[in-house]
Amino acid sequence: MSTVSVCVETLVDETYRREALREATLQGLRAAPKHVPAIWLYDERGSLLFDEITRLPEYYLTRTEREILEERVAEIASETHADTLVELGSGTSEKIRLLLDALVGEGTLRRYVPLDVSEEVLVASAQKIAEEYPALEVHAVVGDFERHLSALPAVGRRLFAFLGSTIGGLQTEARERFLQLVATSLGPDDALLLGLDLVKDPARIVAAYSDSTGLSEKFQRNGLAHLDRTLGSDFSQARFQHRAVWDPEQERVDIGFRSAGAQVVHVPKLELEVPFADRELLRTGVSAKFRGERFEGELWAAGLKLAHWWTDARNDFALALTVTIR
Repeated sequence: MSTVSVCVETLVDETYRREALREATLQGLRAAPKHVPAIWLYDERGSLLFDEITRLPEYYLTRTEREILEERVAEIASETHADTLVELGSGTSEKIRLLLDALVGEGTLRRYVPLDVSEEVLVASAQKIAEEYPALEVHAVVGDFERHLSALPAVGRRLFAFLGSTIGGLQTEARERFLQLVATSLGPDDALLLGLDLVKDPARIVAAYSDSTGLSEKFQRNGLAHLDRTLGSDFSQARFQHRAVWDPEQERVDIGFRSAGAQVVHVPKLELEVPFADRELLRTGVSAKFRGERFEGELWAAGLKLAHWWTDARNDFALALTVTIR
C-alpha cells in the first residue's frame, strides 16, 4: 500500500452535485431549444468511450494539443516560473504530466492542485500523481471550475491549466463569466494556459463529433441511457437521431439528437412530461471554435490579455497563455 498522502478539499458534496444536476436537467428540458447537461455523457462507460474517441483519426484535438505542448512546454515553464500548477477539470490528468515534468525540470514547482467535480476520479488521479512525483504537495479540490476558482489556494506563482478546448463547451455567456472569474482570481504573477480548437474546414470539425465508426454516436446515446437509468426517463433510442451540425454564425458544432416524429418523453423523478415535435432538437453539448483576434477581444473584455499564442503547423489548435491586465 502506498504511503503517499493527498490532501483532499471538498467544496461540493454528492448531495449538492446530484440536486444541482437534477435542477439543471429540469431547466434544460423546459428550455427552447431543449438541452441536457453534458455531464450525463460521462458515466464510467461514457468516459471509456470518450477515451476511445480521442484516439480516432478524425479526433485531431487531443493529439494536436499534445504536439504543441511537447514543443512548447519548456518555454511555458520558463515563462511562468510557476510553483503551483492548478489543473481545471482535471479528469485523469494525462496531458498535465508534460507540464509537471517541465516545471519540475525548471526547478520551480512545489505544488499540484487538480480541481474536478467528480471526487472518485479526482482522488484516484491525484493519488497517481502523488506517487509519481513524491516531492510535490498534492492538494486535490472537489469543486466546479465555473464557481470555485477564488476558493483555490492562493500561494506562490500559479499556473492554471484549462486544456482540451474544454472552454469551447461553454455557451457564450458562460464563457464570458468564466473568463471574468479568472481575471478576478489570478494574482499579478499568475497565468492561465488555455487549449483552444480553431476554426477550420467545417467538414473536418464535424467529423470529430460524428466519426465514420459510429463511436461518437454510441457515446452520445450512452448519455441518454445514463439519464434513463438515473431519472427513470424513457428516451426511445430508436426515435432520436444523432446529429452534429456546424453552425456558421456561432462558429461552433451543435451536438445532440433530433426527434424522429412527435413524441412525449416521461421523466418520473423530475415529475416531468417532455413533448417533442417532429425533428425537434435535443442538445447534449456545443463545441465552439476560436479565432485568435476574436478571442483576444474576449480576453480584454474580461480583464485579461494574451501573453503568448502557440499553434501547430496546420493552425488547427492553439495554446494561449493569458495574464491579467495590470
